[in-house]
Amino acid sequence: MDQHGVVFKVIGDSHPGSHYLGYVKYHPDEKGDRRLFDRTYRQNSVVSKSFGILAGRPECYVYSDTLGCVITGLPREDAAVHYSCRQALAAIHEDPGAVADNPAGKDLLAITEWITANGAQDLIGVTGSFLVGCFNERSDIDLVCYGPEGYQAAQELFRQTDLIRPYDGNDLTRLYLRRAKYLEGSSFDALVKQERRKLQGLTADAGAHVNCEPLRSDRDKTFARIRSKEIGEISLLAKITDHAEGLTTPAVYGIKVKTILHSTIDEADSFARRITHMRSYLGAYTGAFRSGDTVHLSGRLVHTQDGERSGFGIELTPWAVSGSYAAGLAGQCG
Repeated sequence: MDQHGVVFKVIGDSHPGSHYLGYVKYHPDEKGDRRLFDRTYRQNSVVSKSFGILAGRPECYVYSDTLGCVITGLPREDAAVHYSCRQALAAIHEDPGAVADNPAGKDLLAITEWITANGAQDLIGVTGSFLVGCFNERSDIDLVCYGPEGYQAAQELFRQTDLIRPYDGNDLTRLYLRRAKYLEGSSFDALVKQERRKLQGLTADAGAHVNCEPLRSDRDKTFARIRSKEIGEISLLAKITDHAEGLTTPAVYGIKVKTILHSTIDEADSFARRITHMRSYLGAYTGAFRSGDTVHLSGRLVHTQDGERSGFGIELTPWAVSGSYAAGLAGQCG
């Protein structure tokens, strides 16, 4: 949270010395439906809207060498509070406070009890509205887990059907409607298939949506040296060749281009064999695809430099203001 009371969601794990890269998650607004520090706040779930929210604060616009485009971020000197997901989960468990009076909050307490009893306090944290304390009666439960051990702990948590039940039956329509507004154009079967691969479900009592985003471990330096330059926009069909680095955020999938559908660059086909990966910094596509899948991609074509290695990839940056970049299962899926 900055000195103006704006709460940012930090994105990725590579930040310039001047800023923490992220987007506005909660901001003071009299028309909002959240309360924080005796003020009314509004929730923002569309990353690119941060440009408008921060229109009067050009110091929050920053060029990211890692992503290769201008994004929003919090100047480090303006940071007032750092919210720790792991510390917040431990604090809620020790002192439930107002959380115990919230329908989803009661389910969250049961989840924190399981996490604590199974020694996973350092592997799983709570984020979203329960992290900052602006939850209401419609709030979801948003969790994060860290590294391979955290991913394993979260998988075990989501197997506890007395705490979290998987989306099934009529609830699948609810899941589809939840995601389709962000992933327009996906068929019901394809979208549900990729969503079922993620760590998400419904709480046992309140029936609130609960999800867990796998993050990279604190010691993971995969993106520390990456630099990107935008070349243009492109949409294509590709085969997933490697999903090992796609199970955590930021997600990277190895791809092989099958067909280029549209591009803003000339002779785009000449790039096809040199496009080797796609990358996403938001959890929407983390864990969604598997090797052998055919995927429809629409994103930025970027040239990436990683130390002495270089190549071309598709960047699904959420900071696009002209339209939404997306990825979805297409055709026959493995």
